[in-house]
Amino acid sequence: MNRQNELIKNIDWLSIFLYVVLVFMGWLNIYAAVYDDNHSSILDISQKYGKQLIWISASFVLGFFILLTDSKFFTAFSFVLYGLMIGLLVSVLLFGHEVNGARSWFQIGDIRVQPAEFGKFATALAVANVMSRHGFKMMRFSSLLQIGLLLFIPAALIILQNDTGSALVYSAFLLVMYREGLHGSILLLFFITIVLFIFTLLYTPLTVLIIIIASTMIAFFYYRQNKGELYRVFIFLTGCFLFLMFIRWLFDLPFSEERLLLYSYLVTNIVAIYFIYKRKMKHILFIVLASWLCIGATIMVDYAFDKLQPHQKDRINNLLGIETDLTGAGYNVNQSKIAIGSGGFFGKGYLQGTQTKYNFVPEQSTDFIFCTVGEEWGFIGSTVVILLFLAFILRIINLAERQRSDFSRVYGYAVACILFFHVAVNIGMTIGIAPVIGIPLPFFSYGGSSLWAFTILIFIFLRLDANRLQVFS
Repeated sequence: MNRQNELIKNIDWLSIFLYVVLVFMGWLNIYAAVYDDNHSSILDISQKYGKQLIWISASFVLGFFILLTDSKFFTAFSFVLYGLMIGLLVSVLLFGHEVNGARSWFQIGDIRVQPAEFGKFATALAVANVMSRHGFKMMRFSSLLQIGLLLFIPAALIILQNDTGSALVYSAFLLVMYREGLHGSILLLFFITIVLFIFTLLYTPLTVLIIIIASTMIAFFYYRQNKGELYRVFIFLTGCFLFLMFIRWLFDLPFSEERLLLYSYLVTNIVAIYFIYKRKMKHILFIVLASWLCIGATIMVDYAFDKLQPHQKDRINNLLGIETDLTGAGYNVNQSKIAIGSGGFFGKGYLQGTQTKYNFVPEQSTDFIFCTVGEEWGFIGSTVVILLFLAFILRIINLAERQRSDFSRVYGYAVACILFFHVAVNIGMTIGIAPVIGIPLPFFSYGGSSLWAFTILIFIFLRLDANRLQVFS
């Protein structure tokens, strides 16, 4: 009895309150998105909102049992759970049911389960286990290799299922690694690589080359924090660039020879940095790494882009404005923006949305559920939803920071980062600032797999937090 009272006392009820509020709001929006006058009862289990209510009830029961579970179970069996999830991801490739071109589902009657959703909490447990081990050093190669393998295996299996969106969620663990000691320059280079990928699609090789120079300087300054050295690097890099432009003019090289231009820049860059730091090999290697990553990103763009599915290429081209196809690849996003924009400041009112009621927006109860929020609740309602998500994520970060256990802290940050990635990308794609990659909005999108997976993810952390005074090994 004392143990139960202590558990009830230590549970973070504010997090549970935010969870329940978001789940309830999500259920109301699913009802609004698929409302039918012929099935007006919100408890009609033949409709999506009725089924969602069953899954919500089951998720509450699931969360309750997780809170009753001994918190040491999650540390002791983290790799077992990870192994089981990997087994399910392999099994779904062999025996899964294909939906919209992705073999990601097990189907039993009318019930479908997506293992990729559950892989996130299992991976978070495994990563937390490795990072909390005695002697783990984030910047040690062996440690980075362990974390990289833990993330690569499920992500690769999910990509093989043709579900790239769910695989991209694993990139959120980079933020967890940064919190645990990953050098900021590596994270910065990761984002620079993404920027280079985009600019390579949009602009000429000359522009990309200028961006490479700028990004190398930014990465170097972040690493060294020395303005004097930065000025010298700038002079030499600029000199290299002008020299290459002279070579191009002298031999009349067309821009089609962009690869030669980039490789020539790399060579002259290395030579220049060597003459500056011929006794500081560590700094030379960092600049070489930065250059290789930047140039590698530009060279691999065409190859990587060609490997994408046709619909993925179309979505990226529409997002970047390279192509405009409002009746094809850009249709979903265009209709979503029309729905959100038509809501105005206060919205059209609950169950009064016309874009959603007349099915102008595809997938309006799943991936594009936020357009229902924007149309019926307007700017005010959308802001409230975003602030609730923000409050929930910040609360989880606050709880993670107060943990005495490294395992609990790492897992807590994984929960926050996964939630942030889902919310930011899902809302971003509905308003046209992120590519459409097909990931659900937590607690709002229709589906039992997503809801149960996020419930497990969150309630495991709340259970760990309830025993925050213990230190797990």
